[in-house]
Amino acid sequence: MNILKTIEELQEVTASNKSKTIGFVPTMGALHDGHISLIKQARNENEIVVVSIFVNPTQFLPGEDLDAYPRKDEADKKICQMCKVDYIFMPEISTMYTEEEVLIKANNNSYVLEGKTRPGHFDGVLQVVLKLFNLVQPTRAYFGKKDAQQLTLIQQMVKNLFLPIEIVPCEIVREKDGLALSSRNVYLNQTQRQEALLISKSLYSAASLVGKGEKSSEIIKNKMYDVMQNLEVEYVAIVDRKFNEIEEIQLKNSIILVVAKFGNTRLLDNIWL
Repeated sequence: MNILKTIEELQEVTASNKSKTIGFVPTMGALHDGHISLIKQARNENEIVVVSIFVNPTQFLPGEDLDAYPRKDEADKKICQMCKVDYIFMPEISTMYTEEEVLIKANNNSYVLEGKTRPGHFDGVLQVVLKLFNLVQPTRAYFGKKDAQQLTLIQQMVKNLFLPIEIVPCEIVREKDGLALSSRNVYLNQTQRQEALLISKSLYSAASLVGKGEKSSEIIKNKMYDVMQNLEVEYVAIVDRKFNEIEEIQLKNSIILVVAKFGNTRLLDNIWL
C-alpha cells in the first residue's frame, strides 16, 4: 500500500494504471465498518483500489464541526492496509484548493431537505468529488446509500458532465442494534446513543406499514413521528429517486428519510423502497 500526498503522485499512479480497472472510495476519514464495506466491494470488483482521506472544508458551513470532525489518520491507514487498498490519497487543503476556484453549483434539488438545512453544502461536496474524479479517473466510485441526497446529486453530476464513471450505490451498514454507522456517532453520550435507536425503529415501523399495503406518506410519517416523539426530529420525508416529495409510496422508486438531533449532533438515516 502506498500513501500519496501530492497531485503529481496521484496523476502518476493514474497514468500508469490506465489499462486497469480502478475502484475509488472517497472518504473524510475516521473509517468505520460502513467505509470498510465500500472498500471491500471496490476490492472485489476492481484491479486497483484507491481511497481518499480528506476532510473537505468547502462542504462545511460557518459554525459547523470542521475543526472538531474526527481525524484518525493512523487507524485509517491500518484499516486500509487490512482491506488491501493499493493507494491512499491524503492531500492537504492547500493541495486541493487555491484562492481562485471555479465553483460548482448543484441543481435545485440540492436546496431541499439536507440542502435546506445546510445551503451550499452540496456545492462543496460536488466540487471536491469532481476534483477527485478528475485526479483518480476511476472506473467505478463507491458511495453509501445513507447519504442518499448526496448520492443522487453525484449520480446526476456524472450524467450531466458525461463522466465515464460507474457510480456504485452501497447498502447502509448498521450496528447489531440497528443504529446506522456514522463518523458522528462518537459524539453521542450513552443516553443519546440509546435514544438514537428510535431512528431506525421508526424506519422499521414505516417499512412494516408499507409491507402491509399502506401507501399514504402522511400516515407513514405520522407513525414515524409517534415512534420518535421524545426526540428532536428535524424532518421526516418521503421522496422519489429525484428527491421530489411524494404523497404515496411508489415501490422501487421511494426513499424514506429522517434526521434527528442529539445536542449538536445530527444523525441521518433512510430506507430505500
